[in-house]
Amino acid sequence: MANLTKLEDIVSLCKRRGFIFQSSEIYGGLASCYDYGPLGSELKRNVRNAWWKSAVQMRDDVVGLDCSIFMHPLVWKASGHADKFADIVTVCKKCNVRSRVDHLVEHAEQHTEHVPVETALKDAKDLSKKKCPACGAVGQFTEPMPFRLMFETQMGANVEDSMTIFLRPETAQGIFVNFRNVLDTTRVKLPFGIAQIGKSFRNEVTTKAFIFRTREFEQAEIEFFCAPGTDEKWFEHWKEFRFKWYTELGMKKENLRMREHEKDELAHYAKGCVDVEYKFPFGSGDWQELEGIANRTDFDLRQHQRGMRTLNSWYEKKGDLSKIELNSESEEYQKGPLSYFDEETKQRFIPYVIEPSAGIDRSCLAFLVDAYDEDEVNGEKRGLLRFHPALAPVKAAIFPLVKKDGLPEIAANMYDDLKKYFSCFYDEKGAVGRRYRRQDEAGTPYCITVDGQTKEDQTVTIRERDSMKQERINLSQVKQYLREKLDM
Repeated sequence: MANLTKLEDIVSLCKRRGFIFQSSEIYGGLASCYDYGPLGSELKRNVRNAWWKSAVQMRDDVVGLDCSIFMHPLVWKASGHADKFADIVTVCKKCNVRSRVDHLVEHAEQHTEHVPVETALKDAKDLSKKKCPACGAVGQFTEPMPFRLMFETQMGANVEDSMTIFLRPETAQGIFVNFRNVLDTTRVKLPFGIAQIGKSFRNEVTTKAFIFRTREFEQAEIEFFCAPGTDEKWFEHWKEFRFKWYTELGMKKENLRMREHEKDELAHYAKGCVDVEYKFPFGSGDWQELEGIANRTDFDLRQHQRGMRTLNSWYEKKGDLSKIELNSESEEYQKGPLSYFDEETKQRFIPYVIEPSAGIDRSCLAFLVDAYDEDEVNGEKRGLLRFHPALAPVKAAIFPLVKKDGLPEIAANMYDDLKKYFSCFYDEKGAVGRRYRRQDEAGTPYCITVDGQTKEDQTVTIRERDSMKQERINLSQVKQYLREKLDM
């Protein structure tokens, strides 16, 4: 199996085969923004569906949600994003390029989100020996300064009634503010989770490595609510459950690892956190976060109870978040609207939360990298994507061997029938070997060929992508064959 060491190979494949394009490419492109093409949009949809099936459909203790991207500004005051969600940056005096301070150091990347800006600035180390990643100048930096990561926009038709709101930097807060709604409208009881998939936006100072870090991205998050004292058990459960998801979808174990956060890495609200990391082909191979799994304690629900009590101050100060202080926490906070009453123990408390948070775009990139392979067939180089069948953009390709003798009609009828159940592709152009190669490179697990023998005995040839093994089966059994192989 080939050892892919260059991200450029993946970028080239994605452009050539219609997986991912640069956004606004005909206008020169927009940095850190990407469009998913015909194959890429199918891959991304399959990754979403696989996550949702595992996290929601196949579990009895998780329900789904789809929240608005726009939320009340106080949500972000209560969550801490309005005051603390910033990177500490500096500007190179020689080339005028802005860089994150933590990206100037050589050790593993550390995040400054949810750390008070004053604290992060104090922690910024001496830059006199740091090297600019753009021009290589050493020690020629301005004083570190905060750079807010949330995108701002205005809501309202007129100046008088407009207010500043934000594009959400994460999907989690929509779940927390709907905690009571879900409790009141469903029959869920603790422990239970709420899951959602959706777009988030961060005005990143430094973007990285194709779709690995972008300013617009898609998250798949679960907030799993449990009783205090049971959180450690559920933290271990979700660590194991989420790691297994990647390997069950074909990701190689040697390319995955779990990394526990050091104490100085933890967000101030977190009791513990681990990252599922993948060895991406950045340079010679670089372990980077695919997913974070955190024990957030009861921080978020308690904060939003404070935020709810602060609403009048927000109106009085005309929505200026910088002038608003959250109301102090009541001594009876455990009886607040975001608390939970356990019928069995007769106790009321604020639930603890375990949060598995995955990036759909990063997952797509990791699955692309992991599936990429090259081998040799009859002295000819073959590039292919060894996708798990559940993720493959196209499940089956149908070919008539030649464009005559009624073979295209038989193949077209089969295609029309199969596409009701699977994502299929019809191709009658070129030598059948070349058609196989095109589908191998797209990651299609099965190719079905209609040939002269089909008219004699109603059988077709099915060829499997990875082994290239071929077998003949009856035309009437093709649908069931694919269902069994694809587990659909």
